[in-house]
Amino acid sequence: MQSDADLLKTRFTNLSAKIGVIGLGYVGLPLLLAFHSRGFCTYGFDIDENKISRLNNSESYIKHIQNHNLKPGISDGTIIPTTDFSKIRDVDALMICVPTPLDVEKNPDLSYVISTANEIKNHLRSNQLIILESTTYPGTTREILKPILEESGLKSGIDIYIAFSPEREDPGNTEFTTKNIPKVVGGDGIVARDLTCILYNKICAKTVPVSSLEVAEGVKLTENIFRSVNIAMINELKIIYDKMGIDVWEVIEAAKSKPFGYMPFYPGPGLGGHCIPIDPFYLSFRAQQYGQDTKFIKLAGELNTNMPHYVVDILKKAMDEKLSLVLTNSKVLLVGIAYKKNIDDTRESPGFVIMDLLESLGVRVDYYDPLIPEIPITRGHPALVGRKSIKWSKKNISQYDAALICTDHDIIDYEKLVNYSKLIVDTRNATASFKDSQFKIVKA
Repeated sequence: MQSDADLLKTRFTNLSAKIGVIGLGYVGLPLLLAFHSRGFCTYGFDIDENKISRLNNSESYIKHIQNHNLKPGISDGTIIPTTDFSKIRDVDALMICVPTPLDVEKNPDLSYVISTANEIKNHLRSNQLIILESTTYPGTTREILKPILEESGLKSGIDIYIAFSPEREDPGNTEFTTKNIPKVVGGDGIVARDLTCILYNKICAKTVPVSSLEVAEGVKLTENIFRSVNIAMINELKIIYDKMGIDVWEVIEAAKSKPFGYMPFYPGPGLGGHCIPIDPFYLSFRAQQYGQDTKFIKLAGELNTNMPHYVVDILKKAMDEKLSLVLTNSKVLLVGIAYKKNIDDTRESPGFVIMDLLESLGVRVDYYDPLIPEIPITRGHPALVGRKSIKWSKKNISQYDAALICTDHDIIDYEKLVNYSKLIVDTRNATASFKDSQFKIVKA
């Protein structure tokens, strides 16, 4: 007779398992579709009734996921979007892809993980695999998720299996997707880890098993803190080189010619997205519980957090020196409001911080973003919700005292911006090719 774990292994191997994903955002929905594309029956759980309604109508709300990716599975019932969490009992494996933001004091906010775990425990049955994918600090899966799930009376490693496998999605990146990004896996025991590897090997080119839940949790933080620290370094260099009259973008381009020992990072108006601005604070919080102070990481966080203020200062100085105008009561156009180029994701966008800073100074601020026609609900900037992008025309561009490039989408017509703007503050080097117009372009 097969053991419970062997039964799960068989179902994962022959694709007969039913797969559930909780949280159908930029991580959860692509993950669900990856499993569906391999032939699994999939359940998508979310508390957002609008998302579920749109999915049931084969309508995507994520730019890089097309409606035709949804329609076949919705039509034949192999993709089942639902707000009914009692259907958790029907799945063999369940991935948790809910937000892990910061609270107002920049401490980890695990309320989404906790509330999800409490919902799951009410519908758990024996012989299920539960995998947390949400980025968090080492110890979360073992110390928070596991005890809540075990309140169901089912024991990890005996009745159910628990694992952590950090998401590695990069929205807008067409080169690397779920299918070809290696998947790090840590389990609450070897059986849980191996089951998770067997499952993810069905949708990923490679799994990378590690020795514990905590190692897997640490991997994701390490990856993003690496980026945060290096971006902070290049932002600091930008400020220093600017004082020296040196173009940091030219420095980076030349440094890239070295075939070893150097990796290019690029400056900007601040950090955005769910991971890089947030993950360092998760490790700092956890480190404090062990009596350790993350001085280097904190410094990087401070540098990156201060970049919107630096950009506003550059704008103020440029308006004074080039236009003899004061920033207060001026009209400024923000170009690009997504947190990075070529995506429609505004999570933690530094553009929102810049908008708030400018408006606090009495500036009238509008924005243009061809990928974001209207500012969606945001956690930290409620006053901006519902604001609409201007239309891209000579008449509209020329009415502003200055344009500030926050996000350098490829589809933006920069030639029109350069031709019709009085002053451009460029935080992304998007206008570098317009050599004849550099007199009205200021890099920040």
